[in-house]
Amino acid sequence: MFSKILIANRGEIAVRIIRACNKMGIRSVAVYSDADAGSLAVDMADEAVRLGPAPAAQSYLDADKIIAAARVTGAQAVHPGFGFLAENADFARQLQSEGIAFIGPNIKAIEIMGDKIASKQFAQKAGVNTVPGHMGLIESADEAVEIARAVGFPVMIKASAGGGGKGMRIARDEDEVREGFVAARNEARTAFGDERIFIERFITSPRHIEVQVLGDRNGHLVHLNERECSIQRRNQKIIEEAPSPFITETVRAAMTAQALALARAVHYDSAGTVEFIVDEQRNFFFLEMNTRLQVEHPVSEMITGVDLVEQMIRAAAGEDLSVRQGDIGMNGWAMEARIYAEDPYRNFLPSIGRLRRFAPPPQSDAVRLDSGVRAGDTVSIFYDPMLAKLITHGRTRKRAIETMQMALDHFDIAGVQSNIPFLSAVFAQKRFRDGRLDTGYIAQEFPKGFHGVRPGARARRLMVAAAAFMDLRQRQRAAQISGRLTPPAPPAQERVVLLGREPFAIRIIAHDGGAEILLEDKWRDLHSTWTPGQHVFEGRLDGKPFALTTDAKTEGMVLRWRGAEVQAIVCSPHIAALHALLPEKHHGASDQHILSPMPGRVVLVEVKEGQEVKAGEPVLVIEAMKMENIIRAERDGVIGQIHVAAGDSVAADAILASFD
Repeated sequence: MFSKILIANRGEIAVRIIRACNKMGIRSVAVYSDADAGSLAVDMADEAVRLGPAPAAQSYLDADKIIAAARVTGAQAVHPGFGFLAENADFARQLQSEGIAFIGPNIKAIEIMGDKIASKQFAQKAGVNTVPGHMGLIESADEAVEIARAVGFPVMIKASAGGGGKGMRIARDEDEVREGFVAARNEARTAFGDERIFIERFITSPRHIEVQVLGDRNGHLVHLNERECSIQRRNQKIIEEAPSPFITETVRAAMTAQALALARAVHYDSAGTVEFIVDEQRNFFFLEMNTRLQVEHPVSEMITGVDLVEQMIRAAAGEDLSVRQGDIGMNGWAMEARIYAEDPYRNFLPSIGRLRRFAPPPQSDAVRLDSGVRAGDTVSIFYDPMLAKLITHGRTRKRAIETMQMALDHFDIAGVQSNIPFLSAVFAQKRFRDGRLDTGYIAQEFPKGFHGVRPGARARRLMVAAAAFMDLRQRQRAAQISGRLTPPAPPAQERVVLLGREPFAIRIIAHDGGAEILLEDKWRDLHSTWTPGQHVFEGRLDGKPFALTTDAKTEGMVLRWRGAEVQAIVCSPHIAALHALLPEKHHGASDQHILSPMPGRVVLVEVKEGQEVKAGEPVLVIEAMKMENIIRAERDGVIGQIHVAAGDSVAADAILASFD
């Protein structure tokens, strides 16, 4: 067994691997860029080596620097995590020539399966179902259009070396093919250093279901059942679960058999994933094989009890797998939600800045958090915006979802925007809870984007009760500070809670451990230990537990619960009557400027000054967190002035161009 392992990655996966090393008594070496010098992974590792500047090309993608770090620290093996060099055969070959073990599969498997074109051809020969498409390289947008016509719309334009949703576009007509080909190739070149593109038929209403496989160098190979990863945005997985609510025992047997057959054909000897697209009739087609650890691996670990990182390390050291197929069962259900630094209210644009607060829910056998950040850390523009993965387990799918909802209710993040409100909204939807999923779910359920959830009756009841109790505690605290033991108010205090502009008349009586609240003509019992200054309100209303997050405002407070966000003001009936007389605020914005919706780097300016544009036409392309974002005109007009040029760095809300 190795005595020291270098982790050639960053963020939550680096932390995950370091924890596995600690468990196995192996010393760990972290590598870091200047942007990650004070990261959690660096602090946790036994040793750390600087690679260079923040851009990945000068740090985490520089194989020579990583190998030099392994040599200088005496690391016997390198674990690449996922992304960066994880599926780079040349990197594995360099390590091999240095006598350093690569904690991943054999080089042949990486080469064949790491290339989406070669892998599909190989899968066809192995008898695995494949999606119709053009497996040759495509050199130009015109050629892409011709191929798309032959394959039949809609098509998926994909980077051969891609992964993680990078370099992928769905095109439903010729214009989208031209636009998608250029964008996908640019993203692929930036993210992977490989701009090769291919096209395949896009299966309508598809589900994305994958099989986790695990092998060693002594010929043992097993599967860990399937995962469903159909909830995606821009081809990036957001919510994953294991097992799939769609797969029958018969389909599972066929799908896992094909996954193992493909793995055997390449003598697979590590953790890997065979991904399938599944249509409405449960026909499944090979999509790709990821020859690495997947982001969503924790859900498979939760239902099987197998530590995939540990097994990868043991396999790379030449040991046998510690499990056989007969040992692997399916214990309950697991859910994973990816917590991203992005603003769901602004089309999920990246959000950067300092994490003023990062307070995850308490962990237990049913709640797991994989994260590489802490309060005080800075989220930069250089890397993927994922902050953490929240994983929950339950005896049933319903229970795993309920546990996830409560965990998200407790998750408090401030300083950057996060997608937690959106995740909470999805988990609450009946369609999701019924398991009626496909990869178009988000576009179908949120066709105009996410604008929050209108609080229903239960949400309003919880928010009113919490606001009333917080107001009571704050006034009691103020009275104590001023020298009075109790506030000068009658035992049953009459108050009005304004949720936005909607008034709720209440009466509240404090008691040990909470209060009695008269709401909607019914006395309700609230128990809570909340004190001023806490940003998570935990309580039990009429015996049922709940939690919501809150922030103080100049007047009142903001309350957030399961996708709903409301400003609440608690006041006397007289003040509430005065509030009702105030005119509503209208937030208007000038439409004379095209603003940057995010911080990033201008990749391309598509228009010229004096050019007439129509609403929806591309104006600029901005790159942020490894993704290219097309900025479109929101109205018809003539471009008067362009304020930026390709290569410029811009801040959020910076003026990019102006209309005449």
